[in-house]
Amino acid sequence: MSNVENRCRLVLVVPDMPDPVQRSKVLADALRGGDVASVILPQYGLSDAAFQQHAELLVPVIQKAGAAALIEGDTRVAGRAKADGLHIVGGPDVLGDAIEKHTPKLIVGGGNASDRHHALEIGELRPDYVFFGRTDGDIKPEPHPKNLALAEWWASIIEIPCVVMGGTDPQSALAVAETGAEFVALRLAVFGEPDQAPAVVAAVNALLDEKAPRFED
Repeated sequence: MSNVENRCRLVLVVPDMPDPVQRSKVLADALRGGDVASVILPQYGLSDAAFQQHAELLVPVIQKAGAAALIEGDTRVAGRAKADGLHIVGGPDVLGDAIEKHTPKLIVGGGNASDRHHALEIGELRPDYVFFGRTDGDIKPEPHPKNLALAEWWASIIEIPCVVMGGTDPQSALAVAETGAEFVALRLAVFGEPDQAPAVVAAVNALLDEKAPRFED
């Protein structure tokens, strides 16, 4: 078993699927593919009631696999579903409020850090992690160059971990790892062809095992 703790790890963003049972199965299969640090569950266009239903099905699946379940945005859904944390997509005000109310009981991170100034504003709030990109921002095979540049700068000077949104190509995970980021988030790269999700998770972990830089203790 490789030591995944000293290299960039995978974060999954659950794809937009209206059927909670199908979504749960696809996610469970993906998680069997290998190491996943956490899973972010966005609401997409679901009603609050439907989002609650999805969360209550998916959170136990995520936790059973040893990953942290992070609900995007909705604190009530996170509480009712017994999730591990909150992924906040708003700016510093929203994130700061969530940190004040829910840390340390829940993991609280996120950002919407579009430049260095906003990233530092977020960092001053001491979130559990900062996210570079958007959870639906994987629109090209490679990660957004701006997010890679921000991550490289951040990882070189700040101790708070960062998560960077990858691209639609699973190989994009390595480009993120090479910035020094602690985590790479993938969505369509893993779930674009749901039947292939376990194999993609396994392949990404093998790639990171082989080629990702190691963190110093």
